[in-house]
Amino acid sequence: MYITCLDLEGVLVPEIWIAFSKESGIPELKRTTRDEPDYDKLMQWRIGILKEHGLTLRDIQNTIAKIDPLPGAKEFMDSLRSECQTIILSDTFAEFASPLMKKLGLPTIFCNSLEVDEKGFITKHKMRCPESKLTTVKALQSIGYDTIASGDSYNDLGMIRASKAGFLFRTTEKIKADYPDIPAFTEYSELLGAIRDQLKR
Repeated sequence: MYITCLDLEGVLVPEIWIAFSKESGIPELKRTTRDEPDYDKLMQWRIGILKEHGLTLRDIQNTIAKIDPLPGAKEFMDSLRSECQTIILSDTFAEFASPLMKKLGLPTIFCNSLEVDEKGFITKHKMRCPESKLTTVKALQSIGYDTIASGDSYNDLGMIRASKAGFLFRTTEKIKADYPDIPAFTEYSELLGAIRDQLKR
């Protein structure tokens, strides 16, 4: 039995931090896991910038409310979920993801959480477990599932490499060059076709 594990941002929805960077006018917040492989380091840096500019969780949530899935993402998810159990594995946070999941048809998502103080400022990010995407894929395999995985960033490479089949989707030229053995796609039809081919094996 197969379960497909998908990244969220950059694959199904726009990058939340890039959207918030534009909304807030803070260009430094455009930095994502495509640029910084160390997610803990990236988040601590982001929290520091938010505090410096006096921005709260609510400010970010107001931006997220305006974000729609990438064109074709909902249809891709509907098709995939009709053929295969599918889970979104994301390093985003429950406090960010809820409205986006509604727009995607309420798929299952495993993500992380935030600690927020009484004034609404983010004080800490809490990872669900170490190397959460890879750890989850290994856990699924330990209970009898084969996994198929796809993502766009450095923090997706562990789950992609550990899976029966793994694909890059709309990734950077650098990541494609660094990992030429991983098939890379830019269209949902290509990714869906590759997953379907694996499901037949």
